Amino acid sequence: MKLNVILKKVSLRDKTREHIEAKLNKLERFFRDPSAGLMVKSFKDQVIVELTIKDGGMIYRAQDTGADVSDSFDRTVDIIIRQIRKNKTRLEKRLRSTSFEEAFPVEPIEEEREFKVVKNKRFEVKPLSVEEAILQMEQIGHQFYMFMNDETDQINVVYRRNDGDYGLIEPEAR
Repeated sequence: MKLNVILKKVSLRDKTREHIEAKLNKLERFFRDPSAGLMVKSFKDQVIVELTIKDGGMIYRAQDTGADVSDSFDRTVDIIIRQIRKNKTRLEKRLRSTSFEEAFPVEPIEEEREFKVVKNKRFEVKPLSVEEAILQMEQIGHQFYMFMNDETDQINVVYRRNDGDYGLIEPEAR
């Protein structure tokens, strides 16, 4: 598995790095050609661990905050495994289907719920700057806002992040 590690205000011991690589190698059995991104940041007296795994157009992401990097990393891996288990039947088409038989003994899991669209909303998309879109989002009290970027003439989405800052999603054609 290709691994990209980003450290912010923290360093990893060799033992911790080996633990992370071993855990990710165990996760590799689910994927065909995965790449993983691991971000570890120190915030006050806590460590924030974000793990993102990309494979075949699918993205699996988990985040945990704790006092220890290894424990937080283990919890993020557990979260990703729960995501995979919960959506096992849907994901079997995209992931290695034989990996489920090897990895998980048969045990009761949550009922799968069907994805159901309960509301369809249409609205006029106006060209705005990113700053204007954030202002509009704040005015209507939403967590995200879709708009036409006046600089790129593409549909973009601005959103409020958990840390209080804002994010911008821009499409990228393949």
